[in-house]
Amino acid sequence: MGLDMYAFSVERDETRAPVDFKLGDNAIQFHYWRKHPNLHGWMQQLYEAKGGSNPDFNCDPLILNIEDIDALEAAIKGEALPETHGFFFGETTGEEKEDDLDFIRKAREIIAEGRDVVYDSWW
Repeated sequence: MGLDMYAFSVERDETRAPVDFKLGDNAIQFHYWRKHPNLHGWMQQLYEAKGGSNPDFNCDPLILNIEDIDALEAAIKGEALPETHGFFFGETTGEEKEDDLDFIRKAREIIAEGRDVVYDSWW
């Protein structure tokens, strides 16, 4: 058990809410993290800011737009991800930075192609 975190590319749907929706079968996974709680904490704050209703933020997809990607990149580069703890979460060590920036690069490409980027997790 533990915190598993995923990024998916999905067809853009302007009618879909940015949170609390069902991730469909057409989602294509393009990135994976294992036990990176500070990134998950950043995503949870964004989820709540966008109106997410699950206080556990577990199995709750979140759409990331280009502004979110820009803000996440700044937080990663500025080492400003919020310190986050959870029973199954493990620890963020700082070694994740290059992998996080690789995610940013791939997410920008997907958004430029006209698709949506979705973060999801399971713990």
